[in-house]
Amino acid sequence: MADAFVALRIAVLTVSDTRDSQSDKSGAALVARLENAGHVLHDKRICRDDIYELRAIVSRWIADEAPDVVITTGGTGLTGRDVTPQALSILFDREIDGFGEMFRYLSYETIGTSTLQSRAIAGVAKATFIFCLPGSSGAVLDAWDKLIAAQIDCRTRPCNLHDLLPRLTER
Repeated sequence: MADAFVALRIAVLTVSDTRDSQSDKSGAALVARLENAGHVLHDKRICRDDIYELRAIVSRWIADEAPDVVITTGGTGLTGRDVTPQALSILFDREIDGFGEMFRYLSYETIGTSTLQSRAIAGVAKATFIFCLPGSSGAVLDAWDKLIAAQIDCRTRPCNLHDLLPRLTER
């Protein structure tokens, strides 16, 4: 018998100096996808490309212990303003190394060699999964549809991230 679906609480953070609630297509796409999948939106915010503001918001979510997953969109490129990986990787207890590799592999199908400009990463911090995605809505949808959705679904076999949640704080 298959496991029953279990909804996770997911926080979404758009990292951008130019987006607002009206122009945030990537954040809106993530919210629509996660709600359509049956998950619960814990919180949705937009913040500017600032290392300390990013860390503060995500640190509060991690400390709150309410969200199971945090997904950021934006700030993973190579410009001077792209600071999401260095802002958040310091919070990780463990990096999920395969996520960035797999994301770039899948993204290659869509954007070719331009995928090498992505610094998409993922990790675990205090029993919270954190995924840092590029800002384009295409990249966000690729990451959700091809990687994240299945891995946070307890019904995915042979294994999934959801099943690890109770064990993330083991010592």
